[in-house]
Amino acid sequence: VQLQASGGGLVQAGAGLRLSCAVSGRAFQRYGVGWFRQAPGKEREIVAAISWSERTYYADSVKGRFTISRVNAGNTVYLQISSLKPEDTGVYYCAAKEVRHPTTIVTSSAYDYWGQGTLVTVSS
Repeated sequence: VQLQASGGGLVQAGAGLRLSCAVSGRAFQRYGVGWFRQAPGKEREIVAAISWSERTYYADSVKGRFTISRVNAGNTVYLQISSLKPEDTGVYYCAAKEVRHPTTIVTSSAYDYWGQGTLVTVSS
């Protein structure tokens, strides 16, 4: 299984971005997927997760601004980001795990597969 994250870039505060995570593998419809970010000098943190049944989870810091979604036919998970803030700056990673139950997975250590990350830089 391979994950390819894309869509990052340099944007001004208040702007929006859409990140994409393309997932290879035949069982994508049974994968839980999460988006994490790592700011400079900080630990990696969960921002959003989606189960295979499209149940979602958001960190408090991004609620109302981030939207996670998935298109099973395209093996892709999206993270739509609006109203970007400088504190959203970091490398955004997607991760996946095949699971039996439709739960959202919020712990990084629970994921089996990771993408390479895409950098989001928000200027003030």
